[in-house]
Amino acid sequence: MAQTNERLDRVVLEARRNAEKREQGYRAQALKLFPWVCGRCARTFDHSNLQLLEVHHKNSNHHDNPPDGSNWELLCTYCHENEHAKLKDLEGRTDSGNAVPTSTFNPFADLKSMLASKK
Repeated sequence: MAQTNERLDRVVLEARRNAEKREQGYRAQALKLFPWVCGRCARTFDHSNLQLLEVHHKNSNHHDNPPDGSNWELLCTYCHENEHAKLKDLEGRTDSGNAVPTSTFNPFADLKSMLASKK
């Protein structure tokens, strides 16, 4: 059992390292390609606050990283979070990924009978 856990830990660690390498690769490319300005709010960045500038994948596919940067835009942390929140709202999903139940309440369900009883 301990050997299985060690193997799983190694696999997870390797996956995290690979994801960090990939992210650093396309982030570094995006920072070279584009001006250090948020694509939404136009806030400008310099070396002192550059960590607040993030790469957003326009098509939501984090593995789609063309060298010309056509799938990227630089967004500040706040606009990037807002962009992802809008996508979740459009999908009608919660943070857990489950569909949000639609409302079943109909305020006009019994309107016809209520109007008929007033006559």
